[in-house]
Amino acid sequence: MNLRGEPLRIGDRIHAAERDVTAETIDFYCDTFEDRNPAYRGEEAVAPPLLFHSEVYEHTPRWYLKNLVGNLHVRQEWFLFAPLRPKMRIGTRSTLVDRYLRKDRDYLVNEVDYVDESGRLLLRGRTHQSFLVEAAVAEDNVVTRGTVKKKERRPLGEGPGAELESVALTVDRETCWRFSGPAVNYHTDEDAARKFGFPGIVVQGLLSTCLMSQVMGNAFGQGWFAGGRMDVKLVNVLWADETIRARAKLREVRPEGTQRRQVVDLWVEKDDEAHTVVTVGEASALI
Repeated sequence: MNLRGEPLRIGDRIHAAERDVTAETIDFYCDTFEDRNPAYRGEEAVAPPLLFHSEVYEHTPRWYLKNLVGNLHVRQEWFLFAPLRPKMRIGTRSTLVDRYLRKDRDYLVNEVDYVDESGRLLLRGRTHQSFLVEAAVAEDNVVTRGTVKKKERRPLGEGPGAELESVALTVDRETCWRFSGPAVNYHTDEDAARKFGFPGIVVQGLLSTCLMSQVMGNAFGQGWFAGGRMDVKLVNVLWADETIRARAKLREVRPEGTQRRQVVDLWVEKDDEAHTVVTVGEASALI
């Protein structure tokens, strides 16, 4: 399924690696998000499930399209099967699993599996990355600070379900570096951002999903770490030095075998007058 001449085929393995779940890595992640979940401490400690959030972006030249101007992360799915734990060594495998066209954008879907040393599947991430087709590339910024999508969608936060405790974060330049560094790129450096058609630093889309995961972990604990699901769309650009808040509200409870699945609407909004939504979708946890 090669639409534009790049040497890409569905099913291509992009890369494989091994990662160690160290105390230093956990501390760095938790300090970045000010995440103090007690589940990350003690004899039965787990690690933040999205600790290695950006594995999909290792070796991007192997799967990115040639035209990088205006490329955007537009959708993210997470499937949590078993907890990550301190001192684990995990293996990761990245595979190109889908490709499709919509309007003026070409979409690639990269799936990353995370397994323990026995081969048990711990986590799966599925990233939808979009690229402008060459005919649609403009000379000016492809996205501006005034660009806000106003697509009609189901109202957020309505209905009888309880709202979960929210989590806020100011995404300053240091946070951008901690999350997307240390390399210089359009998520950490303003000059690099301009080269890709943006007027300023674009905060990496996976950051908002980590904040959402924090909300779910705080609310559901083990029900999130082993059995959690997330499917969200990234609907507006988050710029450096903006403050955001991840929010979630219970929508329904579904039976699932001998357990029940708590399904929530969740979204990340900016701390601006319009409460501009950055990321929106659903997540669920087992109880």
